Amino acid sequence: MNACTHKCIQHPSRAKISGFSMVEMMISIAIGLMIIAALVGVLSSNSRSTKTNDRTSELQSNGRYALDHLAHQLRHAGYRAYTPVAPESTGWTTPTITNECGTAGSFVKNIRQGVWGSNDNNGNNTDNPFSATCISGSSAAATYLRGDVLVIRRAADTPTLAASAVANTIYIRSSYSNVSVLQGSALPAGTTVGTDNLALQVYVYYIGGDDNNAAIPALRRVTLVGNTMLDEMVVSGIENIQFEFGLTNTDGTTQYFTANNINGSHSATGATDWDKVSSVRIWLLTRNVRPENGYSNTNSYEMSDHTVLNGNAYTVNDSLRRQLLTTVVQLRNFRS
Repeated sequence: MNACTHKCIQHPSRAKISGFSMVEMMISIAIGLMIIAALVGVLSSNSRSTKTNDRTSELQSNGRYALDHLAHQLRHAGYRAYTPVAPESTGWTTPTITNECGTAGSFVKNIRQGVWGSNDNNGNNTDNPFSATCISGSSAAATYLRGDVLVIRRAADTPTLAASAVANTIYIRSSYSNVSVLQGSALPAGTTVGTDNLALQVYVYYIGGDDNNAAIPALRRVTLVGNTMLDEMVVSGIENIQFEFGLTNTDGTTQYFTANNINGSHSATGATDWDKVSSVRIWLLTRNVRPENGYSNTNSYEMSDHTVLNGNAYTVNDSLRRQLLTTVVQLRNFRS
């Protein structure tokens, strides 16, 4: 028997068992860091894309809501139920309206004029036609900022029975032969065939501030509620609004004019050129609520007789995304 059998068993030397060297570990760490950096870059890019998409969605959502809202009200502008003839207001009961726009006693009941507008000539806060009355800056949010002003008058869609009428609410009493404006307390009792009582709706739209942050622009309106005109926000993020009004010629063609080129007071008691308005063209500029890091907005926006950016309106050069929306609305209740 070989005496060295046990001793001759070969054991691996500890010197030959080795792990990663320092260089290999540094290379592995560097590769891992590059992979992590690439993943962080992808995640960061995705996050920026998501935020950009969210901001775009915010622009479109607010803008579309404002545009659809205005279009809906304009399509109903001038509605007075049965009455086909243009009404005169001189002989009607004159309700007392708190915070009435324009000429007290004449503005609200001027239902012959379904639409009226004021042109923003200078693109700043000096063109408010109701600065002395209903848009007088009673709060920071309810202060006129810029843009055209639009007035819409119409009857409500649903008639009200005299027995259900609210005493201080203003109603249009409409029949085939005539129409009048009365408070609920003055409506004749009972019902009359071919005659309806419909609440009078009057809206004055303008660009003011957000209820929660007056520094953010918003579409606002002064609304007839009962016998008081109250200010309320419609939608936030609307920075500017411009209108042109279409007048139909005898040959059936339509020409569009800014409000300052159409004759007629907002509190007129008789016929004006505003009676001939058959359509309204709208430009609406919406913007994000918060600025976007790394983004610079140097775009130019053409809005009727305004160029928004170093033009005759106001300067846009910031980190806010904007979108310009336009549409043309036909007035369904147009009567020449």
